[in-house]
Amino acid sequence: MTDIKELSYRQASEELEAVLRQLESSQLELEESLERYERGVALLRELQGRLAQAQQKVSVLLGEVEPESDDSVDASLS
Repeated sequence: MTDIKELSYRQASEELEAVLRQLESSQLELEESLERYERGVALLRELQGRLAQAQQKVSVLLGEVEPESDDSVDASLS
């Protein structure tokens, strides 16, 4: 199995969907189900972490792009 950190966001997301389909099929043995479940949890955590990082970057970039508030302009004129 490929290390999750080496997968792109899309690849990890697609693998998570495949894991969910496998688990829902109820055709896996107990041990195999547990392994797939663990992999799914790891994939989900990685995806959530990457999404949180992306959201943080967007927030930072928006903060850099937004014009200064009126308060900061008034304070610089005083």
